[in-house]
Amino acid sequence: MAEQTHVLFVEDDDVIREATQLALERVGFAVTAMPDGLSGLEAFRADRPDIALLDVMVPGLDGVSLCRRIRDESTVPVIMLSARADSIDVVLGLEAGADDYVTKPFDGAVLVARIRAVLRRFGHASGPAGRGAADDAAAGGGVLSFGDLEVDTEGMEVRRDGRPVSLTPTEMRLLLEFSSAPGTVLSRDKLLERVWDYGWGGDTRVVDVHVQRLRTKIGQDRIETVRGFGYKLKA
Repeated sequence: MAEQTHVLFVEDDDVIREATQLALERVGFAVTAMPDGLSGLEAFRADRPDIALLDVMVPGLDGVSLCRRIRDESTVPVIMLSARADSIDVVLGLEAGADDYVTKPFDGAVLVARIRAVLRRFGHASGPAGRGAADDAAAGGGVLSFGDLEVDTEGMEVRRDGRPVSLTPTEMRLLLEFSSAPGTVLSRDKLLERVWDYGWGGDTRVVDVHVQRLRTKIGQDRIETVRGFGYKLKA
């Protein structure tokens, strides 16, 4: 019997927390549900879940701060829950290291689909997923060089000026997409499909924030914005 995927769910609303926990357990996830950020951090350190689902507005230690604390210790995937799609909380959560976000109120089936999509990218769950350029680059192996930047597509390592660069799995997949086609403009929609496994329309802010995070690590001028079209990696 396959081992259950363990979800840490931090939500202060009792009704939402209990209903969502039941919905996730019904489809086979093991869920640890906590009502505040501090207990969520303790549960994360004790249980080391496969994925963290964090509401932005929780007491004690808010979801964004909790995401930062988790990201300081782990590359485990994180999905933020935000009550408002246009909220600055969405961007703050992504900048803190979250891999994706879901807007409340959410449909249970949509939430499950988003969780599974993130887990597939991180190799924690099985299921049909499109093969992107990142997968092809990794399968091909080899070290790609772009000026002072080296991308080891087999060892999944990145070096800049000979020094290792620490990337989250999502950032690594994003860089692999760019490095598989240097000089080619990749649209935000294409990156959402290839990196985030979105078979539906998604919020391109997820792409923009991750590109900015990637730039801070590999060089601000390494990825060029092509206004109105997308991004490209300078060869």
